[in-house]
Amino acid sequence: MPAQVKITLSDKDRKQLEKYVKNRKTSVRLVERSKILLLASQNTPNYKIAKELNIDVNKVGRWRNRFADKGLLGIEKDLPRGSNHGGKDSVEQAKLRSKIINMTTQDRPKGSTHWTTRGLAKVLGINHSFVNRVWREVGLKPHLTKYFKVSNDSNFEEKLQDVVGLYLSPPENAVIFCVDEKSSIQALDRTQPGLPIKPGRCGTMTHDYKRNGTSTLFAALNTLTGEVIGQCKKRHRHQEFLAFLKTVEKQTSKDLELHLIVDNYATHKHEKVKNWLKRNKRVHLHFIPTSSSWLNLVERFFGLLTEKQLRRGVFTSVKELEEAITGFIDAHNKAPKPFVWTKSVDEILAKVGRARQALAFQ
Repeated sequence: MPAQVKITLSDKDRKQLEKYVKNRKTSVRLVERSKILLLASQNTPNYKIAKELNIDVNKVGRWRNRFADKGLLGIEKDLPRGSNHGGKDSVEQAKLRSKIINMTTQDRPKGSTHWTTRGLAKVLGINHSFVNRVWREVGLKPHLTKYFKVSNDSNFEEKLQDVVGLYLSPPENAVIFCVDEKSSIQALDRTQPGLPIKPGRCGTMTHDYKRNGTSTLFAALNTLTGEVIGQCKKRHRHQEFLAFLKTVEKQTSKDLELHLIVDNYATHKHEKVKNWLKRNKRVHLHFIPTSSSWLNLVERFFGLLTEKQLRRGVFTSVKELEEAITGFIDAHNKAPKPFVWTKSVDEILAKVGRARQALAFQ
């Protein structure tokens, strides 16, 4: 493997790269290249930069070398394709590209939430294929939206350190469980039988259904082994939660402490739950920050359950639904695979900080 080029940034270059990263009008490509160089200036290896930015390691090396040879100009402009330099925009095209990007990111069409290629092309009086090409080149996708929620918990950092600490440095002579309820799972029966999958055609199912009741799954995921303790109940009050805690406690060796990671649902903090915890000193509850369900690994198991068993399931009764859920848990526990937490507290805080900063400028 060739030696990595050392990147040293002047104050002027660093400020310009940081400006590119923060400016919403900067193209996706230039933002990516700027991030590569800012990380490289910290002596970060190419493979770590590639992993953090989710890109190919060869791309990291290419832009690192390009900056070393040509400076900022080397990353601000792409090398011409082919020997004839025929891909260069005219002045008019460059202005039009800039207008397309500005309108796409800053304006909205009348009567709609986002632009389409044909709608924007019609307003500008150009061919929609040119709009499409510009969008592809800079990575604009107006039809897509990503969902997020930044926690406003006043004790966010404290709770984050507590939970991530359990994942990355679990205490000795203890077992860590991620506990939660998947409530109101519907037993849905389709109004007509679907067609099976076959070569050239996916399986089908009717869009309408009949509701046959609901159930709630209480689940505790062992973070070390990946095994799941699960119980289906009709309701999800503090009575059911406390009964499930007792089940988990009984099924765990008496020589081990129990650390249970839970969310801030009111039933988890009920007075009767607190009193039971006072009598059972080996059981400890750890609360994740509000609006941070991603921090509870059992949510990943719920995702698998939905994807592999519930979404396409047909259930004529709650009993059938609960049997299917129990069957899925039993199959999972025959060959359990733990979910491995990899992010440190500092990495998470940095990402949350960037999100809060971005929201502050809106």
